[in-house]
Amino acid sequence: MTTYSPAEAAAQSGFSIDTLRYYEREGILPRIERSAGGRRVYSDGDLWMLGFLRCLRDTGMSIEQLRRYGELSRDDTTMPERVALLEEHAASIRTRMAELDGILARVEEKTDWYRRELRRTRDATS
Repeated sequence: MTTYSPAEAAAQSGFSIDTLRYYEREGILPRIERSAGGRRVYSDGDLWMLGFLRCLRDTGMSIEQLRRYGELSRDDTTMPERVALLEEHAASIRTRMAELDGILARVEEKTDWYRRELRRTRDATS
């Protein structure tokens, strides 16, 4: 089994070492195995979980929701609750995407206006 140091896990996940410790302390991550010397060692499964947590965090999932997901993921009988939590999060992502589409449209409208003004200014000075 391949294992990773905290620094390697941090580099691969994009989280800081402090965040990894915080996530473990808060129950977002399961307990991380330790080496004979007492150092944390991350498995491929831990890195997969970190990657998924990164995805959830990057899409706006709150720490409270991450904590709930972490708790649920340690109990095989909670799949329906996990599905519900992820469906709720997916709905919030879709809502945010629709909001961002509207914002993008406004930015593009303004950019187009500037381009027209630039062309008009160039045409007037030619």
